[in-house]
Amino acid sequence: MLTSLQNPLIKQIRKLHSTKERHKQQLFLLEGTHLLEEACAVNYPLVTVCCTQQWQTTHSRLWQEVCQKSDRAEVVSEEVMAAIATTVQPDGVVATAKKNVSQTQPPFTGLVLALETIQDPGNLGTIIRTAAAAGANGLWLSEDSVDLDNPKVLRATAGQWFRLPMAVSLDLKATVQEAKQARMQIIATLPSATLTYWEVDWCQPSLILLGNEGAGLSAELAAMADKSVKIPLSSGVESLNVAIAAALMLYEAQRQKRE
Repeated sequence: MLTSLQNPLIKQIRKLHSTKERHKQQLFLLEGTHLLEEACAVNYPLVTVCCTQQWQTTHSRLWQEVCQKSDRAEVVSEEVMAAIATTVQPDGVVATAKKNVSQTQPPFTGLVLALETIQDPGNLGTIIRTAAAAGANGLWLSEDSVDLDNPKVLRATAGQWFRLPMAVSLDLKATVQEAKQARMQIIATLPSATLTYWEVDWCQPSLILLGNEGAGLSAELAAMADKSVKIPLSSGVESLNVAIAAALMLYEAQRQKRE
């Protein structure tokens, strides 16, 4: 059992709390039983798994599986677990995994999201979870957004992180142009739009543009849209949360396709 916070492995894992270190080590954190189960379900390669003795006892079958699928598995003390986890009350297991492994690039077909400068990890994680639930084909994220593998993003996806095709776009305008060339309709979400979101034919291949939580969509991206849509709001309400806006359009698209 590892009990020292000065252990080289423990020090390395603790560094992964930082975005800079996750990029440097090309690793990210998986925290909690559910995320670990989802990673195993899709055979995502694990590097290290650390768990408490209690977790090992109560999850013996999963422990055996992760021992086979990871490069290294260690039992650690409760104090060490508290130090390597980013959550206040960890459930007893933390793993590390390699970045950018087997992630499928989103196709330019069906229903796809393009997110510009999303900053809140909870918002991004919720959008990923909702997009997977609504049957979207994938998600593009601008390079200046929160990291896809931020621990809070992963937790907010409730495991759907492993199932939705996602990619970071180094140039979101170029990505939108590719979608245009693939004959996708480009739909911008703007409060000044005249169309409401249910007046669009979502049965066509569509790329939905969603902007930053505070500033919204940039003028450059908005200008590339074929159509702009709004979500009606009651008087005195300025805007909706970006994850809620995404959910409304994703499920309107699903409703139209079912009908």
